[in-house]
Amino acid sequence: MRWLITGGCGFIGKSLIKKLMLDGKHSIRVLDNLSVGKMDSLADIAEVISYQGDNLNAFEPMLDNMPSIELIVADVRDSDVLINAAQNAEIIVHLAANTGVEPSVKKPRLDCEINVLGTFNSLEAARMHKCKRYVFASSGAPLGEVEPPIHEEMAPHPVSPYGASKLAGEGYCSAYFRTYGVETVALRFGNVYGPGSGHKESVVAKFIKQILDREELVIYGDGSQTRDFIYIDDLIGAIIKAATQPDVGGEVFQIATNKETTVQELLNVLLTVSANSDIKGISSSYSRARQGDVMRNYSDTSKAGKLLAWQAETDLEKGLSQTLEWFQKENQAH
Repeated sequence: MRWLITGGCGFIGKSLIKKLMLDGKHSIRVLDNLSVGKMDSLADIAEVISYQGDNLNAFEPMLDNMPSIELIVADVRDSDVLINAAQNAEIIVHLAANTGVEPSVKKPRLDCEINVLGTFNSLEAARMHKCKRYVFASSGAPLGEVEPPIHEEMAPHPVSPYGASKLAGEGYCSAYFRTYGVETVALRFGNVYGPGSGHKESVVAKFIKQILDREELVIYGDGSQTRDFIYIDDLIGAIIKAATQPDVGGEVFQIATNKETTVQELLNVLLTVSANSDIKGISSSYSRARQGDVMRNYSDTSKAGKLLAWQAETDLEKGLSQTLEWFQKENQAH
């Protein structure tokens, strides 16, 4: 298949591309402004041919079985570049986003411009080029403060600007499916962690960095807030299913583990895993809860099991152990 992946230099994009390249049957084009991810992360996987997005004549329609990864350095807010980049693409996976609650609270306009306009532009590109499938990276954030487990039929009431922008993206996906026939699939990711997350500011990545630096771990709130932590390999499996499974156009899926884990429980497992690697004596403390954070969040993934034939398989301790091992190797390499 011919894939256009926005935000493909980030943690999830890089992991998806690595899996697709291992399959050896795909042509991959990436559009990324390199504000978070770096080109080097793709160069570790395959040869990268890079173009600047302002040179619209530099890249042609995608061809079958390209041996390299094409990288277009551009912003998803640039509609002309996105439309050109999508020529001949069969699947668009839209990962590019302003991620996280805290950045959206600090800069809500920027969050809106990147997440709403960027999603609209990529949907327009899919419509104009008649792409077979469009996969949108959403979140549980559109639902806001609800009694979990969260599921696809719940009415959304976003708490943060980030949740509102992702809800807008889901709304546009629905409209483009029902009005234009673009086969959109929105995936509400749980809290993703795993090898390759060195640039992430997620709770798992942050805790592991602090553990390796022998720093005190700071928990926002009292640690009773819950999340649904999903390992990267499981998430990539869900994205590929969403891109290829027939008869799921227009659907929204919760993609997580169907397990509620408190931040305190996460910390306890991490300390156990760290002790197994001879890292001991790490202290922790508590700080004020962050504005916009919801208290409880975990997902009912039964719809994904039924329609996508997918479920998460990696338990938390195994996933955290493999993630810590990756971070340790990265530290040694640098």
